[in-house]
Amino acid sequence: MTSATALAEVADNSEVVNRCKAMLAAGQAELRAVYDRNNNATALLRGRSRLVDQIMRELWHAVEMPSSITLVAVGGYGRAELYPGSDVDILILVPMSMDAASEPRIARMIGMLWDIGLDVGHSVRDISGCVEEAERDITVKTTLLEARYLYGNGALFNRFEQRFAHFVNPEEFFKAKQLEQGERYARHNETAYSLEPNCKESPGGLRDLQVIQWVARAARLGNSWREMAAGGVITAYGASQLKRAENFLRHLRIRLHLVAKRREDRLLFEHQEALAAAFGIKPTAGKRASEVLMQHYYRNAKLVTQLNTLGLQNVAARISETPAPPPVVIDEHFQMVRELLDLREEDLFEREPRAILEAFLTMQQRAELKGMTARTLRAIWRARGHIDAKFRRDPQNRALFLSLFQQPRGLVHELRRMNQYDVVARYIPAFGKIVGQMQHDLFHVYTVDQHILQVVRNLRRYTMPEFAHEYPFCSRLISGFERHWLLYVAALFHDIAKGRGGDHSKKGVPDAQRFCRDHGIVGDDGELVAFLVEHHLTMSNVAQKQDLADPEVLRAFAEVVKTERRLTALYLLTVSDIRGTSPKVWNAWKGKLLEDLYGATLRILRGDAPVVAIGVQERQDEARRLLRMRGLRPGVEDALWARLDTVYFMRHDADEIAWHSRYLYYRPDSAEPVVKARLNPFGEGLQVMIYVPDQELLFARLCGFFSRLGYSIVDAKIHTTSHGEALDSFVLLDPGGHLPYRDMIGLIEHDLVEQLKTQPPLAAPPPSRLPRQVKHFPFAPEVAIRADERGQYYVMSVTAADRTGLLYAIARVLGEHGVILHTAKIATLGERVEDTFLISGAELAQTATLVRLEQELLRVLQLP
Repeated sequence: MTSATALAEVADNSEVVNRCKAMLAAGQAELRAVYDRNNNATALLRGRSRLVDQIMRELWHAVEMPSSITLVAVGGYGRAELYPGSDVDILILVPMSMDAASEPRIARMIGMLWDIGLDVGHSVRDISGCVEEAERDITVKTTLLEARYLYGNGALFNRFEQRFAHFVNPEEFFKAKQLEQGERYARHNETAYSLEPNCKESPGGLRDLQVIQWVARAARLGNSWREMAAGGVITAYGASQLKRAENFLRHLRIRLHLVAKRREDRLLFEHQEALAAAFGIKPTAGKRASEVLMQHYYRNAKLVTQLNTLGLQNVAARISETPAPPPVVIDEHFQMVRELLDLREEDLFEREPRAILEAFLTMQQRAELKGMTARTLRAIWRARGHIDAKFRRDPQNRALFLSLFQQPRGLVHELRRMNQYDVVARYIPAFGKIVGQMQHDLFHVYTVDQHILQVVRNLRRYTMPEFAHEYPFCSRLISGFERHWLLYVAALFHDIAKGRGGDHSKKGVPDAQRFCRDHGIVGDDGELVAFLVEHHLTMSNVAQKQDLADPEVLRAFAEVVKTERRLTALYLLTVSDIRGTSPKVWNAWKGKLLEDLYGATLRILRGDAPVVAIGVQERQDEARRLLRMRGLRPGVEDALWARLDTVYFMRHDADEIAWHSRYLYYRPDSAEPVVKARLNPFGEGLQVMIYVPDQELLFARLCGFFSRLGYSIVDAKIHTTSHGEALDSFVLLDPGGHLPYRDMIGLIEHDLVEQLKTQPPLAAPPPSRLPRQVKHFPFAPEVAIRADERGQYYVMSVTAADRTGLLYAIARVLGEHGVILHTAKIATLGERVEDTFLISGAELAQTATLVRLEQELLRVLQLP
């Protein structure tokens, strides 16, 4: 090609691209205007597909593609469903022997598509290549299933369709899509009820509907809901439900793309209010417009997951190559069909509503059952209204419901199924009020009902040998806990009063007590359930916000729990509750705090004095043993330990004491800073020790150093020896998971020593980026400074939105006011921090200076 020819081609490309870009912009603007007027989702999706078809034709002709090649739309573009932000998937189908001159034409066309502004996914294959790739990848097979001819060699496309139709085995395809759906559900934690669900991929999203259509298409059972109903795969009513649910999700995804101005399928907090406005939803007296929208979404998602289960069952029954075995009779009410629970008479639940509970109990008791038949699920849904006040008063029904919690297997699966079909909400009306209820507290990521089911799941896993490696201490405790099913009952009620205003822990107690009384849970067992509901936040608050080295803290907590059984139950529920809020909230450090509190309280309940329960002498003995294991002779630690008071030994465990002593025993008088870092032996992160003659603004300097490295401080222990040296230790976590802990040890030890030697002026706090959740659900920061009961120290509590450099900003203010920090308990709950500091200082005793300090702290805590 000559340079003149190349320049001419570039000019031609530019002209075509500009023309098509204008066509795309004008066409999409017109489609948006029509959609705003007519509110027709199908028309917009098909209209955008036709618009892209026109652009494809322009480019196809512009590059003078050879007539032997075929352009094929696949995936969502193939089924003519292009959302405003959707990418465009195409297959360029070529003959077995493609002319070498075709490759630059194909490359030119793809480049022009990108220049126009379309996100294009393309592949270039011959028919055999399509089949081979589809054999390896179920996603490719699914994409090609929806192939639609656009331009070019029609005969080649016909041969492709014939070959592909013979290639797809409906039963194999169905099994592969089932496995794929299971993996997709697992990625989304098996729930449709996260606070920011993906309206396409989450359970209950568009993908659940598309799976039904794909397996039906592969089995030639219909390409639309109407065709599937005509063929008897689904009922006419089912088809109308599917169409209605699909239409809502289509509108939601269209408006989400328009609001976000890009492809975005997650219903992020920052889009929910705008989406509600797009739907014309107004706030109510008790709910934001976004909450009303999301409750509508959750109801639709529940319907979609139900329809997905029913639809896939019906398709499976039609395509199975093996004849159905005769039903296996289970009892007078139920039988097993293809490993599914089936009712023997269609009107069973209408005649005997109690059989609804018996169905779920049978699922738990028969491990060979993999689910329920479609007609059984439909019958439960139709008969759920029979679970009324009279049903709830029936002693037999009460015994049946309670027995669900006492079975050795299947509780979580059946509770989820019961929640899905409104059985739990009908049986416990208070539970129905928290179904789909959102929680805007910056750390829960599920609706209240789904969080409760997550907590039950966590408790159940402690009892299962295959999961004993996850939380071995919890597994050991629950294995010796008599009637551990009581914990599941407590979990079911622990958040049942959310949304009523006030303290939900106390407001939920009457509900739990009523349930226990009605179901024969009496005496100590009933009191245990009520205690757990009332105090389910207590252990977490004490462990994360109070000084566990203070004997009075331990004494007060022991007085609350009173017995070992209550302590164990509360520990198990607390761990499960924290883990059930969000995958990000739990970490090994919180686990250690809770375990330390459990151990010390247990000793008190067994008769030890609180000081003894802390175990100072045991810690010293164990630290000495560890030092001897390291080859250090007896007594080398004495000079250092003589400078450390009892409080030091109360606040550090034996491993920390031994670690400090190893590096400090031979230089207790060192004028040079000593900095040592190691991988945190108690879990994730780093542990850093600093030993240096005390200096002004030391805590602020250390916080600033760690903040600039990108670390979050999750624990800080501040100690001053009798000779004036600071012996501080920190536990650091990398919230983004980007910093290799082991590789950072040398850098920290070197650079921090230099900082402590030179003592440069404190740098300004680093610029912070607010988490997006905080932007949309802001809350006012709080600071409270109160003298402790003995008047020796002050306790400062800080609640604020988390952000980079927050602790450094607090430390600077404290340092500027001459406030001495003794301990810092850093509790990060999602995007919210609830920190507690033990402090002292002259300014704290004066009202005027104390108020000024609080005002300055509030100023730095305000969102930027």
